[in-house]
Amino acid sequence: MTSTRKNSSSPVEVLYEDNHLIVINKKVSDIVQGDKTGDVPLGEFVKQYLKDKYNKPGNVFLGVTHRLDRPTSGGVIFARTSKALTRLNEMFKQKDSIQKIYWAVVKKCPEPKQGNLTNYLFKDEKKNKSFVCNAGKKGAKEAILSYQVIAHSDTFHLLEINLRTGRHHQIRAQLSNIGSPIKGDLKYGYPSSNTDGGISLHARKIQFLHPVSKDIIEITAPTPKDNIWDFFEKKLKF
Repeated sequence: MTSTRKNSSSPVEVLYEDNHLIVINKKVSDIVQGDKTGDVPLGEFVKQYLKDKYNKPGNVFLGVTHRLDRPTSGGVIFARTSKALTRLNEMFKQKDSIQKIYWAVVKKCPEPKQGNLTNYLFKDEKKNKSFVCNAGKKGAKEAILSYQVIAHSDTFHLLEINLRTGRHHQIRAQLSNIGSPIKGDLKYGYPSSNTDGGISLHARKIQFLHPVSKDIIEITAPTPKDNIWDFFEKKLKF
């Protein structure tokens, strides 16, 4: 099953919805869960959407199964039932159980143009930043991804990334480590910010076995509306 459905009347962009799951196309400014900023998290808007659509009294159950960094956009899966939440949590712990494809815009094209990156990452809690380190460092976790360059402009390059593990800031840290920081990512070495305050990293596609129905679910998230994303969308389409 493939879905890119959008609910135009809602403040959230719904990509897929059934009795057990709902998948939202997260905007750059959204936070998936509450943090020290005190900003309203995306989950609260999704709950309101469900409450309004189904005329539900009282509280609406919604489980967070995974997260995207605030400056990142793209598909986020929420669970609508406790059964789905438990099973999805287990699936996210298993390598390759859920296929996550990201798009990233970089200025420096990596060499080679297709490859695998395997590093160990250490998360510095105070700096909220991950660093590539030696395998033996206390707290270090293995981070694996594969990438390929799929399009070029005069200035930028579009990478498609298959995320094999789900570490903190993994794609950002690993691309920075090879000298190709993501456009707009000041924290990981890009020299200037994007106008929307985000970074050019987008969770493009999610594919997984539905935790209840066992159907194959494949969801594609449209990219944010800006000139660079629009350029690459059109180039790949044609």
